[in-house]
Amino acid sequence: MAKTEQTLVVIKPDGIKKSLTGNILTRLSETKLRILGAKVVRVSKDLAEKHYGHLKDKPFFQEVVKYLRGELHGARYNRVMALVYDGEEAISKVRQLAGTTNPEEAEPTSIRGQYGRLTTKGLFENVLHCSANAQEAENEIKLWFDPDEIVDEIYPVKEIEEKVKKRIWD
Repeated sequence: MAKTEQTLVVIKPDGIKKSLTGNILTRLSETKLRILGAKVVRVSKDLAEKHYGHLKDKPFFQEVVKYLRGELHGARYNRVMALVYDGEEAISKVRQLAGTTNPEEAEPTSIRGQYGRLTTKGLFENVLHCSANAQEAENEIKLWFDPDEIVDEIYPVKEIEEKVKKRIWD
């Protein structure tokens, strides 16, 4: 029996700017996985740096942080859509559908092969992010989502009591 697992998918600012959200969600629905969480997020510098923390020593680190924050796509597109998918072999199913990181090398029928591009500066605009393995998926899901933003309990949680200042509808 195949292993049930979760994976994070982030439709990046270039995917939002090109109005590809619907197309990407339609393609992802081919996997027959369940969506456990979804939200549109304006990515903070802190979140982008943590997400790409494994690349912090690379010369292109600041560029990928700017890319994820939407700084390269204009103020109207400074957002992403983050999703948590769940199901049998979720990680490999999503990664196969997404294609390789470099859109130039991705299968032409994959999401990145169809919609991604390599910029003149050499930056991969590959439309979406998807977790590479189970540990990365767990770390990324916990980074992008609070437990109450996911409809199933997929990881252990604890309750704490704290006073927080938050915005509410007027």
